[in-house]
Amino acid sequence: MENKSDQATHDYVIAHSSYESEVLQQLYRETWTKIYAPQMIAGHMQGSLLKMISQMINPKNILEVGAFTGYSAICLAIGLQADGRLHTIELNRELEEIAARYIEMAGLSDKITRHYGDAREIIPTLDIVFDLVYIDAAKEFYVEFYEMALEKLRSGGFILADNALWYGKVADPAVMNDKDTDAIRKFNFHVQCDPRTENLLLPFRDGIMLIRKK
Repeated sequence: MENKSDQATHDYVIAHSSYESEVLQQLYRETWTKIYAPQMIAGHMQGSLLKMISQMINPKNILEVGAFTGYSAICLAIGLQADGRLHTIELNRELEEIAARYIEMAGLSDKITRHYGDAREIIPTLDIVFDLVYIDAAKEFYVEFYEMALEKLRSGGFILADNALWYGKVADPAVMNDKDTDAIRKFNFHVQCDPRTENLLLPFRDGIMLIRKK
């Protein structure tokens, strides 16, 4: 049974947060009605957080690893400098049409470069220094994505990694031999032990690991 207090708190939070844009509302609805595994979309609250962080940093260049239908890309790109650019990478080419359509509707086509394929092959080809990186792709490769991104991140730049709590499974010792849970645990430990960065694991939605390169 749903906790009424938790639902009331959630409703209060939504009521006291800036509204979701019409474009993002439409993208969210279409994703949930037409796309497989729609729960992978960032959604209003997480998208708002990504937008706020991007606006605080005001980055020149952003890298997104895992674009899905483009919701998070739109939110991140809002904080770009006037001549800034977001490079987003998605493995699933079948999602290209919906992402391109909504990015255009948001008026951000000239600020977002979409790449399709394996991020581990694409990231090394990007001769760019990034200010902000967002990772939300295959959990088994999080450490690899992190290492590749860190090489291209400026000192003082930030990495955000989604699903760092993995439905609470990472903190449950009873969950063993689960591929994705083990991968996130490995990633969290790797970051925690990395002297090149400082980090804060935010218990927001499914957990966001906030990382700053020293």
